Amino acid sequence: MRGKLLIVDGNSILNRAFYAFKGPGFLSTSEGFPTNAVFGFINILNKYIEEENPDHIGVAFDLKAKTFRHIMCEDYKATRKPMPRDLARQLPVVKDVLKAMKIAILENEGLEADDIIGIYSRIAEEKGMEVAILTGDRDALQLVSEKTTVIIPSTSKGKTETNRFSPELVKEKYGVEPVALIEVKALMGDTSDNIKGVPGIGEKTAIELIREYGTIENLYQHLNEIPRERVRALLEEGKDSAFLSRKLATIVRTGDGLAELESLKREEMDEEALYQLFQELEFRSLIKRMGLDRLAKAEAAAETVTCQVTVVETAEDFERIAKQLGKEKELVFYAMLEQTGRIGGNMAALITGSVDRFYFARTGDRIDEPELAKLLSPIFENPDTRLICHDVKSLYTWILSYGMDLECGLFDLMIAEYLLDAQADSYSIDRLAVKHLGQSPDLPEAFMGTGRQRFSDIPGDELVCAAGKAASLFRSIYEKQSQRLDDSGQHFLYHDVELPLTMVLGSMEYYGFKVDKNALEEYGDMLERRIRSLEQTIYMLAGEEFNINSTKQLGVVLFEKIGLKAVKKTKTGYSTDAEVLESLADKHEIIPCILEYRQLAKLKSTYAEGLAKVIHPVTGRIHSRFNQTVTATGRISSTEPNLQNIPVRTELGREIRKAFIPEEGFTLVDADYSQIELRVLAHITGDETLKKAFLEGADIHTLTASQVFRVPMEHVTPEMRRSAKAVNFGIIYGISDFSLAKDINVSRKEAARYIEGYLDTYPKVREYMDDTVRMGQEKGYVETMFHRIRHIPELKSSNFAVRSFGKRVALNTPIQGSAADIIKIAMVRVWRELKKRKLKSRLILQVHDELLVETWEDELEEVKNIIRVGMEEAVALSVPLTVDISVGRNWYEAK
Repeated sequence: MRGKLLIVDGNSILNRAFYAFKGPGFLSTSEGFPTNAVFGFINILNKYIEEENPDHIGVAFDLKAKTFRHIMCEDYKATRKPMPRDLARQLPVVKDVLKAMKIAILENEGLEADDIIGIYSRIAEEKGMEVAILTGDRDALQLVSEKTTVIIPSTSKGKTETNRFSPELVKEKYGVEPVALIEVKALMGDTSDNIKGVPGIGEKTAIELIREYGTIENLYQHLNEIPRERVRALLEEGKDSAFLSRKLATIVRTGDGLAELESLKREEMDEEALYQLFQELEFRSLIKRMGLDRLAKAEAAAETVTCQVTVVETAEDFERIAKQLGKEKELVFYAMLEQTGRIGGNMAALITGSVDRFYFARTGDRIDEPELAKLLSPIFENPDTRLICHDVKSLYTWILSYGMDLECGLFDLMIAEYLLDAQADSYSIDRLAVKHLGQSPDLPEAFMGTGRQRFSDIPGDELVCAAGKAASLFRSIYEKQSQRLDDSGQHFLYHDVELPLTMVLGSMEYYGFKVDKNALEEYGDMLERRIRSLEQTIYMLAGEEFNINSTKQLGVVLFEKIGLKAVKKTKTGYSTDAEVLESLADKHEIIPCILEYRQLAKLKSTYAEGLAKVIHPVTGRIHSRFNQTVTATGRISSTEPNLQNIPVRTELGREIRKAFIPEEGFTLVDADYSQIELRVLAHITGDETLKKAFLEGADIHTLTASQVFRVPMEHVTPEMRRSAKAVNFGIIYGISDFSLAKDINVSRKEAARYIEGYLDTYPKVREYMDDTVRMGQEKGYVETMFHRIRHIPELKSSNFAVRSFGKRVALNTPIQGSAADIIKIAMVRVWRELKKRKLKSRLILQVHDELLVETWEDELEEVKNIIRVGMEEAVALSVPLTVDISVGRNWYEAK
């Protein structure tokens, strides 16, 4: 019998996969079920099936039942920790995957996986087969022979490296033949299995002895020849243990009760069963990699509603069709937009229709884009029509660029999915179809929202076909999402907050923020002068000129020439990162200069120069992108550029805001919630002391300091208040005593005392913290006041660091997420009121708890009132929401 047997140590490889893919963001389903071990196991297994191409394959697993080794030695494996809970949950799933792959699962009471591997490898060898043993356990090296190779993969950061052990490699690495490793282990023992060996004899000595004497019998027969008295004494005392340890370490190679080798013959996998499993596990990449996506495509072809797509060639035809569609109650509307240098982007094509008939139009010679926009007005202006869309924000920005508005009803598939799964890696149509319909429509890259392919680059017939496929899925996805939103209590959050917010953000992107380019240049020049002055100071203090931006050169100057003590090193030399330099700030006067140099260099490159590059050549404004589907807490983020990250901590950083100005005839109104997260904390916890402070308008940080330090409020020092402020905000983020100590420069013990003092002052905050973590562990998720859900699988991790991360997230999400929801509600209220009153003023920026309105000067008092009412009455809490409003000729003055 010829061929090859691949036999896998299931527990060992699964364990390696579990830890290789471990971390605060380790793999799990959207429902929070951990999948890192399963995913890693399949990847490793597939790699070696492909490389070895075996005729026979089996995966051996240990059972919980005791084996003969436990009878021989009660202490055998007694010190081994139980399998982590997250790993144990995945073991049955791995076996289900193996069954679907038609790979034999090998288990036998009384035998360990190693013994099963030993027996089958011997049988295969005797039949003339090659054997490859895939394991992470070096115990298997005793099985290496001319016909048997042991493969030990090592996985790090998702990459797997392979060590293939032949007899020659074993001898080269350990100095003995493979079978002699049993003798080595008899002497050195194995702490992981609690095999004692000969106490005091280590690996090096054990190898030397076996290399010389071959076996422990021969060793003990020549014990008197051993020159080292201590080794001889240890061997004499540990003789019984050595012989017992050899029995425990020897892998069984004969035995009955196992299935015939022929039952391990490789078979075709059950693709349907495997596809369904991978769907449940959300292994989209594996579905594609293993060729299972064709099942999805076949399913899609069979199940997708057949629709007719009519290509509209002329403006006259489109005008007639748009008027007809404008009377429909519900339409699918998919705009194929592309980001360009123009505000609102470019409409490459669109497809719209109802039930089973769709109309496709492509911009070009026959229908130009401005004309197309105008022809769509009957659809956009009918309040009785609902459009089922994907990415309303981009559509609305495009509509505004043509002087139009959206009056119809809307449903945004992308935003709905964000609420259902805030941590998804993608909200593309393809992903939504796979998740909700079990279909993979095989759309071009442009439909995925990633990559460089553009809709305008796709050939006509192909684009029509793809648009038809996508549009035909919209309604079914919409129905599934609507039901799930209602089931999860997210109807208000979706329809009254997130959905209208898409238009608020679209409007903010369209209007942008005017920038005085000359002021920005002057700011950059001022920074350049200060940078050059610092440069000369640094050279003088160093006693030489060098490249300050070179980590290597800076390290040599600081730690070799000046002689400062190196804090840490990297592979390439001394570390000079911010943490290192800050720890040395009081050690030499050059360090503060370098820190300031770096700060100014960043201000110049990132802001003075960086912002100048993104000023729109026509509008003279910066049109940042506001992202609604990025953060798990619900916060809005800003990119290209990030206007939420304009520096505020230093006076020089704040100076940048002077370059942000209103248009002629306008002024800037800035409104900022006062301590919104602490007010949310007071409301959610119901803590009477905390609520009383806000109801009476007390300074919460001074009150906390008074309580924690046990002094009257009038005796609270600025330093006490600063520490109390750090505790107040730190509690929201689940801060540890270690982090607090670092933040306020006190001992860890003192920081712990501050935290305890805080929780004693506000006992219901402590109760909230305990209850939130407990409920998160029970449910697998936490939620905000408005039912924004965040799944936290890390709470159930067996790893302390991962579990601690999960606790911090659990404590922070309901507070920060609720605050994010409130500011979104306020944004919608303010934006709607400005629009309702047909004012010229417009909301142009949101920065966390702050709103900025570019206000027509004649509307100033009216706008201030709209903002105050919209923000302070956004929601009814048990404590008041208060807003600080200021006005200025630029952002610096307004803030």
